[in-house]
Amino acid sequence: MLAFFLGDLYSSVVAGRDKTPIRPGAKPVCFRGLELDAGEIARIRAIVADHPGATLRELSTRICREWGWRRPNGELRLRAGRDLLGRLEDRGLLELPPSSRSVAMRRRDEPGRASSFFSPPPALVGPADVPLRQVVVRPLEPRELAPWQEAMVRFHYLKSARIVGEVMRYVAEVEGRWLALLGWGTAALKSRHRKAFVGWDEKTKYQRLHLVANNVRFLILPWVRAPHLASRVLSRNLRRLSADWQERYDHPILLAETFVDLERFRGTCYRAANWLYLGETRGMGRKGDGFEAHGRKKGLFVYPLHRRAREILSAPFPAPEILRRQPMPAPAVDVNELPIEGRGGLIEILSDIVDPRSRRGIRHPIASILALAVMATLSGMRSYEAIAEWVSDVPKDLLRRLRCWCHRAPSEPTFRRVLQSVDADEVDAKVCGWLAKLAERKAISLDGKTLRGSGDGDGPACHLLAAITHGTGVVVSQEEVDGKSNEITAAKPLLEDLDLEGVTVTADAMHTQTDLARFLVEEKGADYVFIAKGNQPTLREDIESLEWDSFFPSGSDHRQGPREDRGPQDTGE
Repeated sequence: MLAFFLGDLYSSVVAGRDKTPIRPGAKPVCFRGLELDAGEIARIRAIVADHPGATLRELSTRICREWGWRRPNGELRLRAGRDLLGRLEDRGLLELPPSSRSVAMRRRDEPGRASSFFSPPPALVGPADVPLRQVVVRPLEPRELAPWQEAMVRFHYLKSARIVGEVMRYVAEVEGRWLALLGWGTAALKSRHRKAFVGWDEKTKYQRLHLVANNVRFLILPWVRAPHLASRVLSRNLRRLSADWQERYDHPILLAETFVDLERFRGTCYRAANWLYLGETRGMGRKGDGFEAHGRKKGLFVYPLHRRAREILSAPFPAPEILRRQPMPAPAVDVNELPIEGRGGLIEILSDIVDPRSRRGIRHPIASILALAVMATLSGMRSYEAIAEWVSDVPKDLLRRLRCWCHRAPSEPTFRRVLQSVDADEVDAKVCGWLAKLAERKAISLDGKTLRGSGDGDGPACHLLAAITHGTGVVVSQEEVDGKSNEITAAKPLLEDLDLEGVTVTADAMHTQTDLARFLVEEKGADYVFIAKGNQPTLREDIESLEWDSFFPSGSDHRQGPREDRGPQDTGE
């Protein structure tokens, strides 16, 4: 998975680079399929040497920032940096600082060290208590991480809750009662059966491995007794897995995999959920730079999440379904050109938002936190961690002017708490109105989108109708569409507060409505470009019957003056 972005990192030095290892005759250092040369390792050693008191996380952060190792959502690839540093330490090429994890953190995964979330155990849940149609599988909330980890440590046979790489955790429940827990992580680096199934060569595998997710934990809680529950939970989880991954990591999942310990289980629930059994592993495990036999053969099951999964994964060029991975997401606007302070600035716009926090212990004004979050989001950051990383690079002078405590950037938990507790509709309205005044709005498009991952269990996902400027793509207004209505009724409220004098509004065929056209022309002083399709048969017939040669500018009347100089007969609604 990591070789793809490492390939971007080293693309400028691939041609003609020095392949000499650190020591003559020493084995080259390979990291996720990429061979590191002496110069690249020397750079990493220099970073470690220049920061003798840094923690492992700080060193990984410096390496990721220097080389631009970021996920598409803007987060630093800290796991990749730590893995690379650990590989070099194992080879004796550098010495890392000792782990700074607390004793509690180090003992978190030990059996018997759990807290009391499940003491005493809940009452037995039988078949009558678990109507399968009402089972909901949803992503784990941050506040639920501790009990999820405790359950894995106490009740899962591996006695560990640790998952590496990109991670998604889920809980299956009925009316708030937990029934099962699932954990997904990065796909296994090597699998001969998967390689044959997909049709991968080694290079393509490293480029597409991030599109495969591994079901590394699946636990039916021990007090739950319900036939067919496991296969139902798997099916529900698979329906939303790719969309949730897209929401968090900005790329889909095309293939799910899992490795079943055949000495303990037969994989019955996976077979019942229509997973494909590909064969047994050789019983090998990672150790240091290589692999060694541990003797525990596992069965590999896979489930394609796209009907063309194998074709897309093995294609020589990226298919349209694959989002192009970039070191940094493309920013929506250049925040350096936006007014932040002073009259009409972002701080003034956000200054009257009610602070939901308790007054005790507040270090950063809420307007400053929201302003920094808005600027980071406009720069392409798409998660709390990415926002915090982006803000950490903001000059201290700006933090001082924004009255941040000790001229320091707010932390990721601060952004998370504030953004989750503030009135989102109020912030959205103020920011959109501010952007609308700043954006060059010669034309605006109406566009409706359903937010992936916003559905609550079996409930419908949130659907928004947005007004977006042509060219810059800035959202200047957005309106949630009522689940019992459609975009047509949301169009007028969306545009009601916008100054549209002289602006051209474009929309798809759904909005080709007389009421909206009159509203734009007569009340807002705007122009419009609508599409006439099969939903407007009479309008299409009228258009087809027109004599187009008589119309400006293709007709003989093309030398007329601008619109304001023509008579009302030329405006033509």
